[in-house]
Amino acid sequence: MKRSILSIAITFAICLTSASMRAAETDQEVEARKAALDLAGAFSNDGFKIRDGHWSGTVKPNDHILIAVNLYSGNQYWFSVGAPDTATKLTISVYDETGKQVSTENYENANKVAAGFLPTSSGQYYVWVGLVDGTESSVCLVYSYK
Repeated sequence: MKRSILSIAITFAICLTSASMRAAETDQEVEARKAALDLAGAFSNDGFKIRDGHWSGTVKPNDHILIAVNLYSGNQYWFSVGAPDTATKLTISVYDETGKQVSTENYENANKVAAGFLPTSSGQYYVWVGLVDGTESSVCLVYSYK
């Protein structure tokens, strides 16, 4: 009995230590998230709510990342992506689950881009973010809905 309680206590301590040892965000990741949230904040003036959470990653020059999102018809969405100033030109597109690009309203301004649209059907969609010009950079995606 004492041995099982000790095992549980040790396991609990290891779990707590592992959780607290998560890598701290880099300055680039923080700057990317700030840029994305600044851009998303502009859409909140039009009644959009910023979805809880974000996606962060790294993109290389002339390369892209693909982020899967589940969307619902009847909602309107804006996907906002930010990066540090080292990313001098980003691009964004949205694709449906069959791989067909959907028509979006786009905003592009150097290290901040956004794409907005109203899905005609619920399901999985893919946000394509590319780095056209600049050096390898952290990027952050947040999205808003109404």
